Amino acid sequence: MFDAIAAAGGAEPAADLNSLNLAAVVQDAAKIHVPRAGEAVTAPAAGTPGGGTSGSGDSGTGASAGGKLNLNTATAEELDALPKVGPVLAKRIVEWRQQHGPFAAVEDLDAVDGVGPKMMESLLPLVTV
Repeated sequence: MFDAIAAAGGAEPAADLNSLNLAAVVQDAAKIHVPRAGEAVTAPAAGTPGGGTSGSGDSGTGASAGGKLNLNTATAEELDALPKVGPVLAKRIVEWRQQHGPFAAVEDLDAVDGVGPKMMESLLPLVTV
């Protein structure tokens, strides 16, 4: 994200860059909302071309247009809200994504330590890529 902001000519002085993960990988056609200091962060659905990402945690809201949580844009806090996913597993999912790149398919989630068959069964209807 740091490179994307630099390519856009840098951030405005009022931008709240502390609300962004500047190390996050930005997908092609992603819309990045950089909030002003003190601005409440709201964003349109992410995970679709032109969909938003905003400054909270990893790269913004993980909600997709279908109401499912996008594994490639969800923050640890958003993942933690899923059934059977706690803060430790949510952090592992985000770290796996940072180390290996975006998930190509929801089924790739089983590569994350702590995600087994029962966990996959409960998460499949709730997540997308």
